[in-house]
Amino acid sequence: MPQGLVSIRSEDCGVCHQAHYAEWKTSTHAHAWTDMQFQAELKKESSPFLCINCHIPLENQQEFLVEGLYDGDIYQPVRKKNPRFDASMQAEGIGCASCHVRDGAIIGTIGSDKAPHKVKKDPKFLNETLCMSCHNANAVVTPELVCTFQTGDEWAASSFHGQKNCISCHMDTLQRPLVFGMPVRTSHLHSFSGSGIPKVKGLVVKSLNGMAFYPSKIKEKIEVTDSIHYQLTLKNEFAGHRLPTGDPERFYLIKLEIMDQSSGKTVFTKTDRIGETWEWYPTAKKIADNNMNPGESRTFQLNYKPKTKGKYVIKSLVTKHRMDAKTAAYNGLTDEYPLFINAFEEELAVEVY
Repeated sequence: MPQGLVSIRSEDCGVCHQAHYAEWKTSTHAHAWTDMQFQAELKKESSPFLCINCHIPLENQQEFLVEGLYDGDIYQPVRKKNPRFDASMQAEGIGCASCHVRDGAIIGTIGSDKAPHKVKKDPKFLNETLCMSCHNANAVVTPELVCTFQTGDEWAASSFHGQKNCISCHMDTLQRPLVFGMPVRTSHLHSFSGSGIPKVKGLVVKSLNGMAFYPSKIKEKIEVTDSIHYQLTLKNEFAGHRLPTGDPERFYLIKLEIMDQSSGKTVFTKTDRIGETWEWYPTAKKIADNNMNPGESRTFQLNYKPKTKGKYVIKSLVTKHRMDAKTAAYNGLTDEYPLFINAFEEELAVEVY
């Protein structure tokens, strides 16, 4: 506990650092423990104790401390009750102290001699290495359980390496007081913008769009002997890692369709998917992977020859998914847990004469 603080709960940090705390509360970090999918996974017999260490990394957050394993079995930990357990801190998931408290001091990138608590300036500690301690893992725990988050490796292999890091994109800089009433200085947003898919229904989160969308122009009027042509190009233009990244269950769906306006019926549909495909049992293994590398472009085309004259509507929709409906149902997740958001949508009218 740094001298001058009453606790290292994020809620108490927020008494002074109000803007930072408000941003953090909308972040995925703040829902790392309460996340409905994670809690569903924890209830499974196949879930070992060590999965909690990235979601509640502080000793005070863990109800039991693991001192060893019976016969080296990760499913038989030797536990003792944690006298420092703080249930309210546990609910905070990845909080302020997870990154900013070490060895009795608050770690910062700039430092201050006016803080009521001990401050240590260490920008090298608060860099991408800290992010990768959780966001880069490739471990086979058991044959049917793997932990695969390779965002750090993807970044290291990209042209962004040495130019931009996690903080450059996920923690925008702005000018504001560190504490209300103090001088304006350079600060970072603490909402940690990512996919934009909220963890709780109704929660508004900022989406970071690494993917760029380039729709083609179309002929608004064509003869019935002609065809309707449309294409949508997706480019991983802004992300320093693959898209999607992180959890292997994430994916994009690209849906192109044509609707006959007079009948209201869809006369053409084409759906494509970008993401990994895994077989989870009896042995976890990757079956396919068409995630997009940084800088990579991919074009999806629609060609349709109308059978009758009339008015048609071209609809294009790209959605970002946390998981599919089948996986959500298997985990007992309800509609209160959002599974996807719209990343791009467009409607264009075509008259056929």
